Amino acid sequence: MGLGLRAINRVAGSPLLDRLHLRKPAQQALYQGARIGFRSAAAAARGFKATQKLAQPARPARVAGDGLFDLSPSEEQQMLQDAARRFALDELRPAAAAADAAGAADTGLLRGAADLGLGVMNIPEALGGAGSERSAVTNVLVAEALAHGDMGLALACLAPAAVSNALVLWGDEAQQALYLPAFVAEHAPQAALAIHEPQVLFDPFALQTTARRVEGGYCLSGVKSLVPRAAAAELFIVAAQVESGEPALFIVESSSAGLGIEAEPAMGLRAAETARLHLKDVKLPASARLAVADASAYRDCIALSRIAWSALAVGTAQAALDYLVPYVNERIAFGEPISHRQAVAFAVADISIELEGMRLTTYRAASRAERGASFAREAALARRLVADKGVRIGSEAVQLLGGHGFVKEHPVERWYRDLRAAGIVEGVVLV
Repeated sequence: MGLGLRAINRVAGSPLLDRLHLRKPAQQALYQGARIGFRSAAAAARGFKATQKLAQPARPARVAGDGLFDLSPSEEQQMLQDAARRFALDELRPAAAAADAAGAADTGLLRGAADLGLGVMNIPEALGGAGSERSAVTNVLVAEALAHGDMGLALACLAPAAVSNALVLWGDEAQQALYLPAFVAEHAPQAALAIHEPQVLFDPFALQTTARRVEGGYCLSGVKSLVPRAAAAELFIVAAQVESGEPALFIVESSSAGLGIEAEPAMGLRAAETARLHLKDVKLPASARLAVADASAYRDCIALSRIAWSALAVGTAQAALDYLVPYVNERIAFGEPISHRQAVAFAVADISIELEGMRLTTYRAASRAERGASFAREAALARRLVADKGVRIGSEAVQLLGGHGFVKEHPVERWYRDLRAAGIVEGVVLV
């Protein structure tokens, strides 16, 4: 680190930069390089270690249901959703435009989200968390509420919980004892689930990232795309294709040799600070693989991620509708509010109808996952619906605002960009 700082100071003090008019670009490049360097050093400094020995992995209990599909949240769920909604409107929404422009989330906001208990909600009480049973529906309600503030910031807040949730659902006793105590500590680690790859028509069941068997474990090679806050992450769960088998999930620490991070700013989700994860012959012990004996774990991971993306899309679409209704009622054209025009009124009504369809399918998929019933079909239906209708809602919102929909003074252009991600990105979040 000392050598790096001396090199940075030497370059920054060079008069050649002024003669070539490169002072500002160089300062920006040096700032970004220094920031990533300090983050990497801080991540490497953390050592994961087991604080207790588990006889068996701790799993959340399944929710006992009466077979009825009831959308009424429990009192506890309502309290959590209300708290998440207040945080989204009071903290995330005001900071969203600046985070989108900067391409990064404020760390204070992320600490505020951690204070809500998002990281410990799914971790069983036996491991120091607050979870006692499967809470897919609760997670959907919270994700929807946070996305109502801003999808990119919601993604940055929820990314570490995806890793802890995967460890709870599929980690063995040794993996849980080693990694989960850090997630219930005062300063939980940044973490991310990495499934998506930079491929045309990406298929999560046909991965290009490979996991070769070597003596004592595995060797991972490949590239992961759109990983949220990867530069700050200390732990990853990476999806890779195992030789002569289906895809599997692997625990990868940021200090692993052969692991590299490359910034990857995207059209949307800019506040999530997405990046590419380069794995070049990253050697892992055999104990780094999740759910070795459970062939359905990866398929469930994809389905749970699709439900989570659907919840994020529902929250963002609801934000667009809530913004549109007062706008069309207050916007005067030709002597009357534009909502008096049938075309405008019908467009807003269609948004409301499609939004309810998105919400119902998402809740139904989460309800089945929570009860332990098959839910892959329902998750796929929800994801397909939000991929189509979510983008249409974002486009209609931009259209109904006219010229205002095109400028950053109004948030609908950002919501439109974010809603496109719901039909593209795989992984990243889980419920």
